Amino acid sequence: MPMRTSRPLLLLLPLLFAACATQSGPQLTPIGQAIPDGISLAGSWQLREAGDAPGFDAASAVSNRGRRSRQDKDGPLVHVFLEMGNRLKVTQTNHGLFVSFDRSVVEEYRFREHRRVNVGPIEAERVSGWEDGRYVIQTLDANGALLTETYALHDDGQQLLRTASIVYKEQETLSLLQVFDRLE
Repeated sequence: MPMRTSRPLLLLLPLLFAACATQSGPQLTPIGQAIPDGISLAGSWQLREAGDAPGFDAASAVSNRGRRSRQDKDGPLVHVFLEMGNRLKVTQTNHGLFVSFDRSVVEEYRFREHRRVNVGPIEAERVSGWEDGRYVIQTLDANGALLTETYALHDDGQQLLRTASIVYKEQETLSLLQVFDRLE
């Protein structure tokens, strides 16, 4: 007797293959366990001019290679989640971090979060938490582009170092280092 395949099963096969394909790219896992004792990023911070920081060179501070337009749906979309500002106000609670960029945009990060975030129609997966005395945020878009940001204190807490990088198809398309001075 010939084996018969039911029609509903045949209709489900493409869905199963699509589900498996979405799991093949990079995966995010929660970051860190607890807030490190004695570390608080809270405060008001002013971006230091490149020439004002010893050993800090503007040419090495920002590198943006192969940037794609926002209309390129096959390229990295994660860059829309990268906020920039000359002045930061950081508020740190027992449960999260709030970063205000030039008093216009506030980003909220919950310690050990693992959630979906969006900017308009663009969605991504985000994790964040403390790792080695730095606050680390990773945002992964549907195309597999990974934005990694870090915030760390330097110079006895008088400077805030911020890094950001975007990796897409095993190529770093953005590398950023910013130095902020404490205003308070």
